[in-house]
Amino acid sequence: MTAPTTAPTTAPTAAPTAAPTAAPTAAPSAPPFARFASLRRGDPAPGWLHRTVLDAWGLPAATSLTLIAVSENATFRVETGGSPVGVLRVHRPGYVADAAQIEAELHWVRAVGEDTDVRVPEVRALRDGSLVHAFTDETGARWFAVQFGFVDGEVLEDVLAAGDVDLDVVRARYAEIGATTAALHEHVGAWTPPRGFTRFDWDLDDALGAGSRWGDWRRAALSPQQRDVCERGELAARAVLATATPTGLVHADLRPSNLMVDRAGRLTVIDFDDCGWARLLWDFAAALSFIEHEDFTPALASAWLAGYRTVRPLSEEDLEVAAALSVVRRLQMLGWTTTHRQDALPPAVWAAQVPGTARVVGEYLRRPRWLFEDGAR
Repeated sequence: MTAPTTAPTTAPTAAPTAAPTAAPTAAPSAPPFARFASLRRGDPAPGWLHRTVLDAWGLPAATSLTLIAVSENATFRVETGGSPVGVLRVHRPGYVADAAQIEAELHWVRAVGEDTDVRVPEVRALRDGSLVHAFTDETGARWFAVQFGFVDGEVLEDVLAAGDVDLDVVRARYAEIGATTAALHEHVGAWTPPRGFTRFDWDLDDALGAGSRWGDWRRAALSPQQRDVCERGELAARAVLATATPTGLVHADLRPSNLMVDRAGRLTVIDFDDCGWARLLWDFAAALSFIEHEDFTPALASAWLAGYRTVRPLSEEDLEVAAALSVVRRLQMLGWTTTHRQDALPPAVWAAQVPGTARVVGEYLRRPRWLFEDGAR
């Protein structure tokens, strides 16, 4: 992607686009896939799934489906003749209400690919031309599946986690993530979604509390002191965000684990499945998911902001909102750990979620803008 090198001077940070339709929130805290509970990375897809996928997309009988990961969805690598040709995504029951919401995501992905320099995967239509495969298994359960073209390269998170990667390299990538995010926000501000476009909201009640989409952070194993800090932090963040309203369609999970980097160093944005209507700087908070407690994170936050500002301006009020959203996101992801498999994260990252959350929220209560102080701790 080639981002503009100067920021517009008059465009507001919040895109004027209003959501055509805010879809109802799916049932909160949907349990992990029971039917995939025994699968591990690299395992073949079960026969009932394999058969319907090959038929729906008209794939050769020798095509293999092997598990990549289970999180909000189950993703499978599609191989034909020993070569990867696509990625299949099977949606977590209850996470997205219906096929229309999934189709909306795919329409945006296609539009981004056609209208911008941001690299995204190809959306693979079924052999009947539709985008979403809706089917019922032998137990009567309803499923939705979609397929994307295979993206060559490595996951950026894995590249940056290599022991010999310098912090300056990581900072440069976070600046690129910020610029890429801003390019998506620019697109949303100018794009007219197709008729019937519907995605869910990421408002505060969808992110926090008993009705949250991913689980209530209060169910985590917190000490009384940690719980008190988190309660006060949530109240403080909510107070900052009380008058803000959803401002646009966001990726909602644009972080290194959802970016592929090819041999030429080019990034491809993947996994738009969490996209929805929210404050645009929800994408800032998402970029730092799971690592807010690390000593190097303020440097990455500063780099993200610098990259974003090469495309779009940010005001002092925006920074206040971004800091509050980072607290909300950290609490949301703590709730996420209460409804997801432990192997969805590296062991050290999983173990850091409770103490790290208390540390992050405590810093916010002491210095609300601590995250923007490069080398703050």
